[in-house]
Amino acid sequence: MPSQPGVIRRFFRALWDALNFTRRLVFNLVFLLVLLAFFGAFFASRPLLAPRTALVLDPSGAIVEQYSTDPTQRALSSIAGNESPEVQLRDLLRVIDAAAKDARIERIVLIPDEITGLGLATARELGAALDRFKAGGKEVIAVSAGMGQNEYLLAAHANRILLDPEGAVLLEGFANYRSYYKDALDKLGVQVHLIKVGTFKSAAEPYVLNQASDAAKEADAYWMGGIWQEYLGEIAALRKIDAAVIADDIAHYDERVAAHDGDLARLALEQKLVDQLATRAEVREQLRSLGAAEGDEGFRQVGFRQYLATLAPSKLPRVGSDVAVIVAQGEIVPGERPPGMVGGKSTAQLVRAAREDDGVKAIVLRVNSPGGDAYSSEQIRRELAQAREAGKPVVVSMGDVAASGGYWISMASDEIWAEPNTITGSIGIFGLVMTVPDTLAKLGIHTDGVGTTPLAGTLDIRRPLSPQLEAIITSVIKRGYGEFIGKVAQARGKTPAEVDAIAQGRVWSGAQAKERGLVDKLGGLDDAIAAAASRAKLGEHYQVRYIEREMTTWERLALSFSDSEAMVRIARWTGFRLPAGMFDGAELRQVAATVESLRGKRYGAFAHCFCELH
Repeated sequence: MPSQPGVIRRFFRALWDALNFTRRLVFNLVFLLVLLAFFGAFFASRPLLAPRTALVLDPSGAIVEQYSTDPTQRALSSIAGNESPEVQLRDLLRVIDAAAKDARIERIVLIPDEITGLGLATARELGAALDRFKAGGKEVIAVSAGMGQNEYLLAAHANRILLDPEGAVLLEGFANYRSYYKDALDKLGVQVHLIKVGTFKSAAEPYVLNQASDAAKEADAYWMGGIWQEYLGEIAALRKIDAAVIADDIAHYDERVAAHDGDLARLALEQKLVDQLATRAEVREQLRSLGAAEGDEGFRQVGFRQYLATLAPSKLPRVGSDVAVIVAQGEIVPGERPPGMVGGKSTAQLVRAAREDDGVKAIVLRVNSPGGDAYSSEQIRRELAQAREAGKPVVVSMGDVAASGGYWISMASDEIWAEPNTITGSIGIFGLVMTVPDTLAKLGIHTDGVGTTPLAGTLDIRRPLSPQLEAIITSVIKRGYGEFIGKVAQARGKTPAEVDAIAQGRVWSGAQAKERGLVDKLGGLDDAIAAAASRAKLGEHYQVRYIEREMTTWERLALSFSDSEAMVRIARWTGFRLPAGMFDGAELRQVAATVESLRGKRYGAFAHCFCELH
């Protein structure tokens, strides 16, 4: 008769059986949850909007031209109950314009508090859409617990602004401060060799100086001053306040705050930056009285994401005349890159696809890039030039920034549009070489050997930069700058000398660039699309199509059911959540891609602006 297993053995066997059962149970529950979500996505009907509904526009995260996360990640984040860290500008514009024509939508309630990234040009685009909404006799109410100046530029387009009594509107002006590393690099023994063309090309100054050069300060003060005056003028016009009064209040803000006993909300009200101080409960009560009440305390409303999900794709028959929009957002780097970055190869391929598509009659390049790798920029410019040679008009629409390499890829166009507060220009090139022989010497490491030619081993960062190699790089950089201003001169109908006078790496606002002939017209993406259609003689019978990487069947399916009402209800019912940001690796991917693009690249020319506002 076999002996019975020992107590310890029976205990661990029972424990294993329990774990195995739990594993099967959990996986079966997850499978059931996903199955229910799929059924809900395919069979659940969209909610019907009742009359007198308020559209709640409360984007959370950065407002971007294009998602930098792939569809599967966005679907998983949505299923996990997490807000996406990004909202596409085109989606917000579509929602606002659709709501303007929807008789069921009575007003927009704008809540800008959770916006983490909003460029000035983007704010103008959204503000113009809100103005179109108001033009139909509808109302926009902005509600906030506190705003910075970029968010306030958007809120100022509302009919009324309601601020929390504990909130504030902080207008401070614009600044561009950077860290400088020369002393630190000297202490580490790193030798930095900067070769640049352009008095004002200050992108790499932090590596060779301890402070900004006088030329950099002069240029920055000029373009930022222009954008600041545009900002003050727009706020003054929208709020019917004298721009000089706003500027004076900011200059003496400490005195104004002290006079109001530190009450920033009351100060904003007195300055007429807001119309009323109200808590969220008081706001809800107002909205109930203005619109239709629902429940004990709520008002009839629909979130912008829910409303976007109700907007079916266009059912218009294909007319065979498309205006293709290609987004160039982020750093310009070599090779193939995901959305959110501009890959020399991948973006050029998108342009080529539009050129070879018989249904595409015109191309709009939407640029929101500070530049990057010069050769990758040239790859994209060449493809755009070929599109024009093929008879397809190319119109550029500049977003928040289209500078340096961002301007390079804009040159091969029939027309350039920019917002007055777009950051552009920075026409210049630099090369940066770092060597570390002194750094290694501090560690007791020395490098020695022989080479078969004077050039052999000169790219080894362990060795000092040879005068011969420095002369070669200088010649290459000068040639690159000459090509840059030469191409600008040809594209803009100027002489190279005329371009050089406004180039030299200098940054301009969109309005300043137009005055100098670097930009043709001031306006937004819709203006650029209309201009492209006009150049292609399409009349009003055309459709707008974004040329992007095609989503797989799985990605479309995942997004479809993650956005469904059934999935929303299941998430709310189960309280299912995953850690915020678990599927958000956009920023890390961008850094990794930039590092990867430079890995193994021992030299190169860069057309980068490194210009941003704070």
